[in-house]
Amino acid sequence: MRFAIAGLFFALSVFAADWLHLDNGQVRLGVDRAAGASIGYFGESATGRNLLNHHDKGRFIQQSYYGAKDGSDWNGKPWRWNPVQGGGWRGEPARTLAFTNTATTLYAKTLPKHWATGADLPEVVMEEWIELRERVAHIRFKMTCSEARAGDLQSPSKPDGGYKPPAHPPAHQELPAVFADFALTNLVYYNGTAPWTGGALTRRVPGWPNEYDKQLTENWAAYVDARDWGLGVFVPGTTEMTFYRHPGKPGPAGGGCSYLAPIRTL
Repeated sequence: MRFAIAGLFFALSVFAADWLHLDNGQVRLGVDRAAGASIGYFGESATGRNLLNHHDKGRFIQQSYYGAKDGSDWNGKPWRWNPVQGGGWRGEPARTLAFTNTATTLYAKTLPKHWATGADLPEVVMEEWIELRERVAHIRFKMTCSEARAGDLQSPSKPDGGYKPPAHPPAHQELPAVFADFALTNLVYYNGTAPWTGGALTRRVPGWPNEYDKQLTENWAAYVDARDWGLGVFVPGTTEMTFYRHPGKPGPAGGGCSYLAPIRTL
């Protein structure tokens, strides 16, 4: 089986992209610095084909976290505290605070947007480190949430005018969110009881909306085509996954997508 591997809602943006690409001669990876340096391009260097979907600010390989209900509304749907690396659902872009790169590595720091409201979330900083090694992109994400950084939000009910964000209950977190091309139809992974022994793989074509599997025994999953060629993600220690395919036009900017996210409750 041959994979191109990245190791690790639907509003069109009116903001211009600002792409930066890494390329080691085997694989090519691109981030949009106008969308929090989220990853929107991954593929083989030789083919020029992008295996990812970046239809809107929610569709990248990127960080997205879920906290307490906060009264926000996403297109008529009650939502919750949800910092997203790429930006808000109406196309509001997250701001890249710092960025450095070489030909095959990069570092970025991002001020995320609240997915539902499009507002900055000053209590949160997201960071990412990426390095291309042969046919694999090694990616490390970090989110820092500091209640002290939200002190500029005022509460008239408190004598000192201070603000304390609500405590966030445990919730499923996407580690990370991954949006692949809709043309990659088949989700492949191992969910047996004898990992790394060459056992039979699970193959399925996900539907809409979200489906789940709580036995991602080898900590990886891949979207592939009929030739078993595509994009895989390996997140050590993560044994649950959510996934779906949203129908629509294929391609990097198409309305269709093949989504997966390894998840943990944090």
